[in-house]
Amino acid sequence: DGGLEPVVADAGEQIEGLVSAIGSVTLKPLGRTTDADMLHDFQLNALGAARAVRAALPALKRAGNASVVLFSTVAAGHGFAFHSSIAMAKGAVEALTRSLAAELAPRIRVICIAPSLTRTSLTAGLVATEQAEAAMARAHPLQRIGDVDDIAAMTAFLLSERASWITGQVFAVDGGRSTLAGAG
Repeated sequence: DGGLEPVVADAGEQIEGLVSAIGSVTLKPLGRTTDADMLHDFQLNALGAARAVRAALPALKRAGNASVVLFSTVAAGHGFAFHSSIAMAKGAVEALTRSLAAELAPRIRVICIAPSLTRTSLTAGLVATEQAEAAMARAHPLQRIGDVDDIAAMTAFLLSERASWITGQVFAVDGGRSTLAGAG
């Protein structure tokens, strides 16, 4: 399973919460996107999430009331140019979320977060200049790009007992980009 067994074993006999925050950024027109690009994105994102859950499944089941949070992207549900490879891979993560939520209920909840552009080392090249960051911020109704704390807060909530009646959902944490037209 891609070397996940030692990590799961180190987590102990029971795992109450699993977060698979795998990601990649492949932004190219389809004509320049190779099969290798698409296979890489699918293997890393979709297959990686499935492998993580599968490796942790015995320990999640022993917990009796566990939660899994997977990560997609706002681009999976909304047509953004040059996002075909990553949108395809993350769309598979969203489908995996719903399938696993049905399969693992009622003992394990499975939820997905679909962020928009968030300031991380993975996206640093996209917002390398003040001008680039400002342009990206204008694409969001809240006029900024995301911060890891925005995503971490939602992740913590979804793992908590306060979210105990939520499963099979995909939550956009995206500054309004997926639901609101135009910028402020």
